[in-house]
Amino acid sequence: MMQRDISSWLTPRRLRAHGVILALCLWSVYLWNVATPGLRDRAGNIKGTDFLHFYTLGSLALAHRGPDLYNMEAQSALLAHVVPTAVGTVYLPLYPPQVSLFFAPYARLPYVSALLLWLSLSSLIYVLCCYAIWRACPNLRGEGLTVFILAAAFPAFWQLISWGQTSALALACFTAAYFALRAKRELIAGLALGFLIFKPQLAVAATIVFVVTFRWKIIFGAILSAAAQLIAATLYYGPGPLRAWVNMLFKVPSLLPLLEPRPYQTHSLRTFWTILIPWHSLCVVLYVIAALLVSALAVACWRSHIPLRLRYSALLLATVLLAPHLTVYDLVILAPAFLFLSDWIVSQLNHSATPTLKLLLYLAFILPLLGPLARWTHLQLSVPVMATLLYGIWNLSRKSDQVRTLAA
Repeated sequence: MMQRDISSWLTPRRLRAHGVILALCLWSVYLWNVATPGLRDRAGNIKGTDFLHFYTLGSLALAHRGPDLYNMEAQSALLAHVVPTAVGTVYLPLYPPQVSLFFAPYARLPYVSALLLWLSLSSLIYVLCCYAIWRACPNLRGEGLTVFILAAAFPAFWQLISWGQTSALALACFTAAYFALRAKRELIAGLALGFLIFKPQLAVAATIVFVVTFRWKIIFGAILSAAAQLIAATLYYGPGPLRAWVNMLFKVPSLLPLLEPRPYQTHSLRTFWTILIPWHSLCVVLYVIAALLVSALAVACWRSHIPLRLRYSALLLATVLLAPHLTVYDLVILAPAFLFLSDWIVSQLNHSATPTLKLLLYLAFILPLLGPLARWTHLQLSVPVMATLLYGIWNLSRKSDQVRTLAA
């Protein structure tokens, strides 16, 4: 009864009000932080943060310096040369070699111009993906203003722009894959998912789901797409950088302290246990057990007869939970899941599961903002909420299949 009362309080009008307040707060903080002379923001970080790394990779590509793609010292020296304000900044080079080719055109521009262009492109990709998904949600057609406000207030989007990261490209991959699956073009869906090779941790859930469910066209398309990118980089640089990248991937477990200097900014099952429990071996065991359970739920959802939009939401939630490394800006890939689940909730207002899913969806949207509290509580609240939301979708699929069995 309490869940129903709370969820009924979350009316479109209140959601719009919450979204406006949140958007104004987030973007005011962002503008205040970057409104400083020079390239350093008020926190002392280089404006664009991670984009500086991509800008450096693009500069290496222009200079055809393949051997330095995984040389931190050489990159730090080049970075100090192209952006003198950033002297002393070091990045861990883990992106595959073709990423440097993608950012080569940006490196032809001055850093500030390149950053503005990249942030504009990332924003455009995000807007287009949200618009395309919204148009595919018939029950949200009359809530365009609410969707727009909440999309602008989405904390993951704010983090994406603040960090200058590449997660908008991952969102584009998942969005394109959904529309291909809706059109029953599984090979094209696989080609879209294969582009995730630039962030391979985001492909773990999709790989498990589609291999276990024998969707070989999707798997073939993904392999073809990923291989084409790696071959292009090999043709440009030779085989050396590709071997270096593979070697770096094997070193990732020992590099995690450098990769995740602020664990509270991560939102996946692995880091959930790492933050909560101080014993590494036990964390690994619990992560494996939880990952197997999440994988089983995602596979069961995909094998069920619930609508594609619910199955795909389950896949996106599993993608976040199973990723070995997932920082807060990567949560932007959940934008389609929020829209799909909202569309289902609007169409099923009398369903017994609606109040619970509505509340969980609201919490999953807002809780990443409270991630820094995990420094003291050692509990990343967003992760169990997302896991419960996935369980809720699975429960819907189970009941739907039971109804179909009885009807048959």
